[in-house]
Amino acid sequence: MPNIKSSERSVITDAQRRAKNFPVKTAVKSASRKLVESVTAGKADEAKTLLTKASSTIDKAAAKGVIHKNAAARKKSRLARKINALAK
Repeated sequence: MPNIKSSERSVITDAQRRAKNFPVKTAVKSASRKLVESVTAGKADEAKTLLTKASSTIDKAAAKGVIHKNAAARKKSRLARKINALAK
């Protein structure tokens, strides 16, 4: 535990921020993982519906500031590329 008062407060707020951000990041990861699993299984229709859900989850995380907006765009783009590769 730090000795400086402001550092003690920072430790507390960092823990609170981490507790708020962790479930949001987990939701993004699980939505992405479900989409990738459906793509590897070859389920194109299911993958397209999961893409909209994953995109929504990623956008919400970016709006909350949990992930950067460019990182959100990159994640969505990579997921869309996987689905487009499946369609070919």
